[in-house]
Amino acid sequence: MSGSRPRLFLDEDVHGALSVSLRKRGHDAVHAGEAPRLGGSDENQLVFATGEERCLVKFNVGDFVQLHNRWILASREHAGIIVSKQMPVGAMLQRLLALLQTEDAESLRGQIRFL
Repeated sequence: MSGSRPRLFLDEDVHGALSVSLRKRGHDAVHAGEAPRLGGSDENQLVFATGEERCLVKFNVGDFVQLHNRWILASREHAGIIVSKQMPVGAMLQRLLALLQTEDAESLRGQIRFL
């Protein structure tokens, strides 16, 4: 990885403490509750994250795979989507940190990654 670090937007279904833990480790991460962006639709959250040049982090795998595919078919680009099944905050932090060691903002652009 040689490019800039991805900026992250964690949707409300992701642990709020995760953004704090990521920031303590030098990552630019904001939670929906901090933005404040609680209660937004999946589409609106992705539009917000894209406008902020942030990769969206979400536990909702199925809906976001479909949303990603719709954006690709419509030739729309987002800053990236990272999806995962529900897991404890410590496990989520470990997996996200591992991903962030191998991916930069450019490699995530328009892509979906699974933790």
